[in-house]
Amino acid sequence: MRQKAFILTVVLTLVIFAIYAAGILIPQEAVATDFVHSKQPPSWQHPFGTDNLGRDILMRTLKGMSVSVTVGITASCISAVIGILVGIAAAAGSRFLDGVISWLIDLMMSIPHTVFIILISFAMGRGLRGLLVGIAATHWTSLARLIRGEVMQLRSQHYIAVSRRMGKSGSWIMIHHLLPHLAPQFLAGLILMFPHAILHEASISFLGYGLPPEQPAVGVILAESMTYLSAGIWWMAVFPGIVLVLMVWLIDRLGENLRRVIDPHSAQE
Repeated sequence: MRQKAFILTVVLTLVIFAIYAAGILIPQEAVATDFVHSKQPPSWQHPFGTDNLGRDILMRTLKGMSVSVTVGITASCISAVIGILVGIAAAAGSRFLDGVISWLIDLMMSIPHTVFIILISFAMGRGLRGLLVGIAATHWTSLARLIRGEVMQLRSQHYIAVSRRMGKSGSWIMIHHLLPHLAPQFLAGLILMFPHAILHEASISFLGYGLPPEQPAVGVILAESMTYLSAGIWWMAVFPGIVLVLMVWLIDRLGENLRRVIDPHSAQE
């Protein structure tokens, strides 16, 4: 079972990287405006059709996915680092600090992420910076709670007590005992956080509080397509939406298989 999960992890990683690289390598000329071929349905020349400005929707979608992946992985990494630091601080600090952090986690989790991201993005003037800060500030809570519970469980282990009696410092115990155990949870939590970040990036950009309209992001493409759905130009929304859902599903499967590879408990499932 673990070998199968490892093979699937490699395959999914290659597929996701291929989609990301394709979007990066597409030249700007491939998504240039061409009014002569505007609003064309799917064809061999344009598999996803063209939009109202004659731009190839397949090329724009691939470039948009590369932007979404870049934003998602950046925000997820920042949020994951916040999560592990807050989780360790809650478990290793005083009871008062643990109570304050637990209250903060509960407060953050009680507010819908979309609403919180919109408020942060609007307060920071929208755009890429506000979107990154908003996503990073709202996705760390689950990982922080997981890390807190893991650290509290590890602190009660006998080898931790033996290390303390041998005169080892707290930083030595953290580096040699705690961090090796927390690394799998951190990596799996980071990957599983990734699809949520991509979906929130797309949804916030769709609502107009994220990336600017000139950015070829999937959320922007979907927002533009809403104007033309009533005119029967369905391909402007359907194909980018399918690619977005497929990408999120692939990343989610990658996270699940990675968890099975690095987690000895889930390897027996």
